[in-house]
Amino acid sequence: MRLADFILRDMERILVQWEAFAMTLLPAAAHMDSLALRDHARALLEAVVADLSTPQTLEAQAQKAWGRAPQLADAPHTAAHTHAILRAQSGFDINQLAAEYRALRASVLELWMDDCLPEGPHVGDIIRFNEAIDQAIAESIRSFSAEIERARNLFLGMLGHDMRSPLQTIQATASYLSAINAGESVSAAANRLIRTGARMQALLDDLCDFNRTELGLGISIVPAEVDLAAVFADETDQLRAAYPDRQIVLEAPVSLRGVWDGPRLQQLLGNLVVNAIRYGAPDRPVRVVLTGDETEVRFEVINSGAAIEPALLQRLFDPLQRGPEAEARKGANLGLGLFIAREIAAAHGGTIDVRSDEQETVFTVILPRQAATQGAL
Repeated sequence: MRLADFILRDMERILVQWEAFAMTLLPAAAHMDSLALRDHARALLEAVVADLSTPQTLEAQAQKAWGRAPQLADAPHTAAHTHAILRAQSGFDINQLAAEYRALRASVLELWMDDCLPEGPHVGDIIRFNEAIDQAIAESIRSFSAEIERARNLFLGMLGHDMRSPLQTIQATASYLSAINAGESVSAAANRLIRTGARMQALLDDLCDFNRTELGLGISIVPAEVDLAAVFADETDQLRAAYPDRQIVLEAPVSLRGVWDGPRLQQLLGNLVVNAIRYGAPDRPVRVVLTGDETEVRFEVINSGAAIEPALLQRLFDPLQRGPEAEARKGANLGLGLFIAREIAAAHGGTIDVRSDEQETVFTVILPRQAATQGAL
């Protein structure tokens, strides 16, 4: 008997074995009923039968073996795709997901080969069946990984949101203790709390911004008419106060007006300057140079120091990237600053680039004079 006919005839027997194996995948399967354990097994097998019954070219065979079979336009979600999402939501891990397919493959082939005796199985059917299972595994792993990533991002988003209130309470209490003049030791402790709270707030803001981009929401901006020269002057003043032992020089016109999200551009500038302070020569100034014309503005953050290695330069704006010495630094950050800077520039319709040699490292940001309001969220 050909394999497609066998699967249709013995579908229930195959499903019983699938369910029996799925029950062993603990603890995820402990509280699942028969329907949940079988999940999309019938639809998966029906898809295999349809594949076995369809002629295919050698090119299609090769693509399927690599998990790259074309997807039907009217079927955006295959049984393998949906099965993987439901298994991820039920607490299965990726090894258990793959084990289900291994068990299905072994069960079908074993039962069919026994049924084929004494004639023996059709070799072509074995090849086609393995190709179809490989394609299903590839689809399932892609969908499973995407679902786990989505769940992780949602968790981080909720965690970041829930952490804001207790952190604000700590900061408010520290500010109160600092203001009541309860003695030098209390004031010193309160000021330490305020500084630590500010660092935690910056990390939390970075985490929340990163989470938004991972969820496909992008960086939120609220464009309004602002004087960018004044915005940058305020930010560099704050940075000088935070890093009193470093020289930060702002070269800017008296006024440079346009439509941007001022606080977001302060954040962008702050991320670039802090990065320059962290990795630049400590005895040389960090320069911020702001210029503009009728259509766009341009600003550069320049620091002296060792050149950035070409391999690192290519991925400098990727999330969670830090210089090789970052781990040894006290209070190392999450490695999101440059990634978020790039996203803020992109949200304004702008670009950010970097060049580095033995003399200096220069980050260049170019923004349109008016940020697109449709990008605001």
